[in-house]
Amino acid sequence: MALDAESFSLLRASVQRFIDDRLKPAEDTLEEIDDVPADIVADMKEMGLFGISIPESYGGIGLSMSQECDVVYDLGHTAFAFRSVFGTNVGIGSQGILMDGTEEQKQNYLPKIASGELIISFALTAPNAGSDAASLQTRADLDGDHYVINGTKRFITNAPRAGAFTLMARTGGQGASGISSFIVPADTPGISLGKPDKKMGQRGTKTCDVVLENVRVPAANIIGGVPGVGFKTAMKVLDRGRLHISALACGMAHRLITDAVAYAKERKQFGKPIGDFQLIQGMLADSQAELYAGLSMVRDCAQRYDAKPAGKSDPEVSMLASCTKMFCTEMVGRVADRAVQIHGGAGYIAEYKAERFYRDVRLLRLYEGTTQIQQLIIAKQLLRD
Repeated sequence: MALDAESFSLLRASVQRFIDDRLKPAEDTLEEIDDVPADIVADMKEMGLFGISIPESYGGIGLSMSQECDVVYDLGHTAFAFRSVFGTNVGIGSQGILMDGTEEQKQNYLPKIASGELIISFALTAPNAGSDAASLQTRADLDGDHYVINGTKRFITNAPRAGAFTLMARTGGQGASGISSFIVPADTPGISLGKPDKKMGQRGTKTCDVVLENVRVPAANIIGGVPGVGFKTAMKVLDRGRLHISALACGMAHRLITDAVAYAKERKQFGKPIGDFQLIQGMLADSQAELYAGLSMVRDCAQRYDAKPAGKSDPEVSMLASCTKMFCTEMVGRVADRAVQIHGGAGYIAEYKAERFYRDVRLLRLYEGTTQIQQLIIAKQLLRD
């Protein structure tokens, strides 16, 4: 699955114009109102951004992983909340249905997800099951031709906007093999939302708890129609999501470097631009070298992802996706720190974007699996017999 080169070039140019003309000028408004303006969301739907990873046969644009990473890299040049509006539709919310869903499930949900008519969220994390996702306690008990789900999901991105959830619950015994993946409409009786989370950064993104009390879901809503394989579905989805986040991190690193270079050229101390001082040059050089390394990892791993059979898991690609996610999200944190340092006192003031983006990038090392979880995945693959 991939868009032809000419069409992709036109799409990417359109996205880049949209970022420069509409998104960057709206960054301060986003920060003030803590939401993405409705007219911008409407434009995103019109451009097809909600369906970039969904095949054309289901109403999407059908980008390859490599192409998706290029577009997400561009979107990383502005506030993350803009991408977050459609991020779950592109990635973790929809991909489980696309990879493992029945044909009926794909036909019923993917066109609405691709158009943005339906916002879909990914509900895996629970109060007592964060990094240890396989220990989740959300229960789904069979009752006739329905499952009754009880539990709480935590830190669920786009939950306040969602019309449906890709939700993991335990249908069997302990461990990963007892977990199933469900499609759960958000208006199902028994679902309630917690108060919106107040976060360190990423204003405009929406996360909250999802509480399920005796929620009845048809057994036919198990993704793929087979119980007990939900954890495997989730892990395949996260491989793709980790590359997506890595590309986003690289885009923001480039934005931070660009802003820091501009400031170093205009800010004068001791009678000359601070960019003339070697200690400033050293920080800029370190950031650029790390960005180049990270972007090289993204492109290499995305090509490997595209080369494997669609929807199938490959342990080597999974390991490399974890390597990429670990490096890129840690890298952008260092780049952001240097950008603040180059700005000096101004970098600590909200008027300058370095302060805001410094807070925003911190989350990248936590979601889609923390840095420490990536280390465990990498080491486990290396130590396999």
